[in-house]
Amino acid sequence: MMEGGMDAARIIGYLKGKSILITGSTGFLGKILVEKILRVQPHVHKMYLLVRAIDAQAAKHRVQQEVIGAELFGLLREKYGGEGFDSLIEDKIVPLAGDITREDLGLDAPTLRHLAKNMDVIVNIAATTNFYERYDVSLDVNVMGVKHLCQFAKQCANLKMLMHVSTAFVRAAFVSGDSAEAIPEKPITPGESLRQGLRLDIDAELRLVGDVKKDLTAAAPGDDERKAMKELGLRRARHFGWSNTYVFTKAMGEMALELHRGDDMPVVIMRPSIITSVRADPLPGWMQGTRTIDTLIIGYAKQNISCFLADLRVVMDVIPGDMVVNAMLAAARSGEKGAPPAIYHPTSSLRNPVTYAVLYRAGARHFIEHPRVRDNGEVIPNREMRFFSTIPRFRLYMILTYKLPLELLHAANLLLCGTFSKLYNDSNRKYKFVMHLVDVYGPFAFFKGCFDDTNLESLRSTMVPRKSPEDEMFNFDPKIIDWDDYFYRIHIPGVLKYVCK
Repeated sequence: MMEGGMDAARIIGYLKGKSILITGSTGFLGKILVEKILRVQPHVHKMYLLVRAIDAQAAKHRVQQEVIGAELFGLLREKYGGEGFDSLIEDKIVPLAGDITREDLGLDAPTLRHLAKNMDVIVNIAATTNFYERYDVSLDVNVMGVKHLCQFAKQCANLKMLMHVSTAFVRAAFVSGDSAEAIPEKPITPGESLRQGLRLDIDAELRLVGDVKKDLTAAAPGDDERKAMKELGLRRARHFGWSNTYVFTKAMGEMALELHRGDDMPVVIMRPSIITSVRADPLPGWMQGTRTIDTLIIGYAKQNISCFLADLRVVMDVIPGDMVVNAMLAAARSGEKGAPPAIYHPTSSLRNPVTYAVLYRAGARHFIEHPRVRDNGEVIPNREMRFFSTIPRFRLYMILTYKLPLELLHAANLLLCGTFSKLYNDSNRKYKFVMHLVDVYGPFAFFKGCFDDTNLESLRSTMVPRKSPEDEMFNFDPKIIDWDDYFYRIHIPGVLKYVCK
């Protein structure tokens, strides 16, 4: 355990002189972490950013375009000026052309030896977060990537900490999502399954994928193989009690971490819930990619959906990205040699729950006060959205409103010798796509569990009372968030600016 209180000075001091390897730096959370470390501790020794690229030059270009070039780094550019900022990046950021899905992280032997000799901290954020990803791809990134990082970490003589970013939903059994029990900050043990009576064997899953791919390569190449691998992932996830391929393989990633980490390796596991836009610094509202809850905002903004699958009374567990990074930096000193991994839930449902209704009301208010206009200057009217609080009700609505007319169109098409073939095929494809989305994302819309954050609350309790503006820079207490204000003033404008372009 950490001795004494924790404040901004100690967090900043911990980072001084450290060599840090970060995977997933091109992603949303990775960018926030890289920017934060550079901003609060310019005397960090080096940050090595492992990215997929064919060579060093390509890696440098990718980091420049996808990480450093992001608007998120504007505050740093302003602070140091153009030449000063470029000098800071040149001195502190080391792009690495590699791949966590490959042995030795895809690095050559001299580079690997140099890194192992000097590395202090490893932060693994890299992941494929697609709920409906190919099973082989998800296993490669979310499971084998963890194994390869552990193998590298064992070679690092001076390693102070390996931090792995997972998801709070790895322990969420969606088949029993109505449970009022708080999901604990407990490790997932190798072989554990959310469905009682089953044992999950990672090696067996890898063999299954290999065998299926061999058969598919011969019988169903191309798009058919891709769809089959996606369906296999979803099927295996639900067989063992998880709702989708993403959370399933992230759970296996935690198992791989336990199986392959060194006995005395200090390990910290961060399990955030749904990560939303930056709340405070450096750029309120900044975000990258679409979250499940943002579909509602985008659909309302474009007025292209008239109904939505959600129970407005259900609590959605969301947490701003900068708060997750603050928690990560505060937790960096909590890993202990020879101890089980320290597990933390940066979540909000227990301490400061917020329902879908708050998001919807904030969105409605935003669009009333900031109406959208067409190219001709005409104001686009806002329409009330219809919500379905259960999947069966939504399915019935879709059948009566779309499926039955489709069947009538199909019959007319047959009678008229294919006159409406294109219209029918296009409409039927859209209908199937919507129903597929309901199948994949529906469980998240109605998940009613909450996440215990006792460990994170204990970490918060070590934070000394805030005495300076710097201490506020590392705040990760969800209780300070006014959700209505955050959604209305920060998150929704951020979605419209950075996602709904």
